[in-house]
Amino acid sequence: MKNAIILLILIQFSIVINAQEKIDFSLSFNHIALSVKDVTISAQFYTNVLNLEIIPLPPEAENVKWISLEDGKELYLLSIFKDEIKTNKAIHLALSTANFDAFVQKLTAMNVAYTDFLGTLNKINVRPDGINQVFFQDPDVYWIEVNSISQ
Repeated sequence: MKNAIILLILIQFSIVINAQEKIDFSLSFNHIALSVKDVTISAQFYTNVLNLEIIPLPPEAENVKWISLEDGKELYLLSIFKDEIKTNKAIHLALSTANFDAFVQKLTAMNVAYTDFLGTLNKINVRPDGINQVFFQDPDVYWIEVNSISQ
């Protein structure tokens, strides 16, 4: 009986501790920031290749460009730090389009090299769920994925 009471007390105590650890709040994606060598060249790439819009900033925001990813999501380009940029394909920005074939044609017309995930040049990757995707790099060698949206 004594062991049963101790067990019940421990269970009650663990419920109180778990309830205190779980604070009720939700998070949503706001922005991603990339360190770039030349903010103007990078902004031109994102606006020309991806058809994204620059968000106006005050003139004192030197070496910074904000770009809209729609739905309140943003890409910040920062030309503040001079550290070398090192990344690999597993670290990438992924965007979706309903007109995937037209986007790939645009990459080809603009001579932007794209690959599948393994790196085969000018090859479209097909994920296990049937979504098409291509990978390419911006002027600062960050990887970008553009994929078709599920129908």
